[in-house]
Amino acid sequence: MTRRRWIADEVSGNTAALVGEHAAHLARVLRAEVGQEFDIATGDEVRRGTITTIAYDRVEFALDTTPYRRLKSLPSAAPKITLALAIFKFDRMEWAIEKCTELGVARIIPVIARRTDAHLATAAVKRQERWERIVRQAAEQSRRVAPPEVAAPVKLKELPSVLPTGELTRVVLAESEEDTRLGEALQSRSSEVVLAVGPEGGWASGELSWFLDEGWVAASLGETILRAETAAIVATALALEEYA
Repeated sequence: MTRRRWIADEVSGNTAALVGEHAAHLARVLRAEVGQEFDIATGDEVRRGTITTIAYDRVEFALDTTPYRRLKSLPSAAPKITLALAIFKFDRMEWAIEKCTELGVARIIPVIARRTDAHLATAAVKRQERWERIVRQAAEQSRRVAPPEVAAPVKLKELPSVLPTGELTRVVLAESEEDTRLGEALQSRSSEVVLAVGPEGGWASGELSWFLDEGWVAASLGETILRAETAAIVATALALEEYA
C-alpha cells in the first residue's frame, strides 16, 4: 500500500514536523496516531517518518536513517514550467491551480488582466495564502517533493520583472486558428517555459499586442475554444508531454 506523503514544515536532523493547520488536518481530520508511518518530503529528499508526538497544532516525526529506507527524490519536471495565469472566478481558477500543481508546474504567477473583474483583482491580494495551501495539498496528493511557488498577483506589464531569468520559451495562449500550435511553439527546447493563459474571453487585443512586442510567441490549442481553467491544464499537460 502506498503511504501518504507530507511536505515537512520544519526539519532538524532526523526529526521533522508539521505545524499549524497543516498539522491539525493530520491530527484531527485524519485522526493520526503515534507510531503511524508516512513519507516525509524534507526539501531535497523523501524519507520514511514515524509519528512520535501529536498535538493540536504540531505533529512530529522521527525520520528513518537507514540508507535502504531512504527514498529517492522525485525529479523536477523538465522543462520547468511557470504558469502566468490571469485572475478569473476564484473557484474555477483554484481548480486550475490545483490540477496544474498535480501535473508538475514549478511556479504560478497570478496576473491581473484587463478582463479581470475589479473585485477579483482587489480580493486576489489577500488570496495568496489560500493559494499556497492549495498547492501544498495538491503537491502532497500527487507525491511531489515540494509545492510550486505562488507569486503575489501582478499587473500584466509587471510580469517581466517576476519571470525566471535565463533562457526562456515564452508562449501566450491565443484563440486564433491561424496561430502556431503549442507543440510547434515549444520546439526551441528551452529548459524553462512560461505559459500565459488569459481570463474568460481571452487576452484583450492590446494585451496580446504587448506580449508579441515583448517577444512572446502566440500559440493555439486548436480549433475549439476552451474555458480558462481547461486551457491552463491542457497547456501544462501538452508542454510536459512535448518534453517527455
